[in-house]
Amino acid sequence: MDSDPGLDKTDILEQREIFQKGVDGVEFRTVSWQRATIIFLKIQFAMSILSVPGALATLGAVGGALSIVGWQALNTYTSVILGDFRNRHPECHTLADMCGLPWGRIGRELVGVQILVAQVLITAAGIVSCSTAFNALSEHGACTVVFSFVSACLITGFSSVRTFSRLGWLTWFGFVTFFIAVFIFVVAVTQQDRPAAAPPTGDFDLGWTAIAYPTFVVGMTASANIFLCGSGSSMYLPVVSEMRKPSDYRKAAIITGVMNGAMYLTFSLVIFHWCGIWIATPAFGSAGVLFKKICYGVALPGLVIGVGIYQHVAAKYLFVRVLRDTRHLQENTVVHWTTWLGSNLVLGALGFIIAEAVPILNYLLGLAGSLCFAPFSLVFPAVLWMYDFRAFRQGSGKQKAMFWAHVLIVVLGLFMVVAGTYGVAVSIRDAFRSGLITKVFNCADNSGTIS
Repeated sequence: MDSDPGLDKTDILEQREIFQKGVDGVEFRTVSWQRATIIFLKIQFAMSILSVPGALATLGAVGGALSIVGWQALNTYTSVILGDFRNRHPECHTLADMCGLPWGRIGRELVGVQILVAQVLITAAGIVSCSTAFNALSEHGACTVVFSFVSACLITGFSSVRTFSRLGWLTWFGFVTFFIAVFIFVVAVTQQDRPAAAPPTGDFDLGWTAIAYPTFVVGMTASANIFLCGSGSSMYLPVVSEMRKPSDYRKAAIITGVMNGAMYLTFSLVIFHWCGIWIATPAFGSAGVLFKKICYGVALPGLVIGVGIYQHVAAKYLFVRVLRDTRHLQENTVVHWTTWLGSNLVLGALGFIIAEAVPILNYLLGLAGSLCFAPFSLVFPAVLWMYDFRAFRQGSGKQKAMFWAHVLIVVLGLFMVVAGTYGVAVSIRDAFRSGLITKVFNCADNSGTIS
């Protein structure tokens, strides 16, 4: 878009925004920084809290705590990098658009496909979690495939709400209900004589340890699960395009990082202290049958809403990708609605199929973390920073140090991609060999309620 030479820099950047203000049709630019913060928190504080305590059982209390703090700090920093880059290039709607600047059209399309893969994996994990909740509440009242289908429909229905502003109040509700459910669960495990998964009678070893020594494969799977709990910042970017003032992004991202890290660290350490190695997956099963039902009942809206946001982001990517620079993007036309609803239905169907193929939460989250979110939260942000600040490579000593520090982030991210994906893939293979995953589209109870 050609800019009026009489405009200042702020006005020029505003002209380059994907969604314009004051147009006839849908007004997308209505999200405040407070509402953005809640959306970001719901993106981050979700299913991972049901798997992170198990990762602490693998890594030990000290190793797990250091992993949570370290990954959360790094993920928060890279979330700031992504937002700053996007605000310097406001024509970018998603990470795919941003990666298209250094890597061209091929890079943009490949990253776009990767975004869709990541969202489908997260949707699949959410379907598994919701079907587990339905099984727990109904005492396996129907085939798990049926509950998975119902979960996919609910998630797709929520994700089909068109704007993040309209999602805002529902997101508040989802975050609050999920937080309350986790809080009830944490209190419940501190009041029981022994973890629900431990032997019902006799002495037993709690298995709590400060430092553990897992095998490489097991340790990488656990680390990938912890990394994932703060790595969703690439999902913030479409929200920024719908903020009233995108310049407020930093505030929302940093507050989210601090709060998210504190919640994961506190809740996970308390759960591990009281449950030790006897942590069910997902973790709500560790509180016994009654509290498992209570927690899942309270958490279910939050699970649906949280996963719905991820699917919404993927659908919004497809929607903007297809309709960008056409009148259908913000006008209520048949093409507009067909593209929007069709994108949601296709993504929901794919999530359902994958959930039935690999119906174990830890593996789906670990695979998404290592294969997709390690590049999204480590490799790509560092590369984008180096793209905008490439002059630092030949600059002062401080600037050179900053440049090479970002190179190290890229190396760390690539290690997570290779090692993490390998670890999770081996774990999935072993699960099929051992019978932990017996068959696809399995009707069996996945909540541990029915033996």
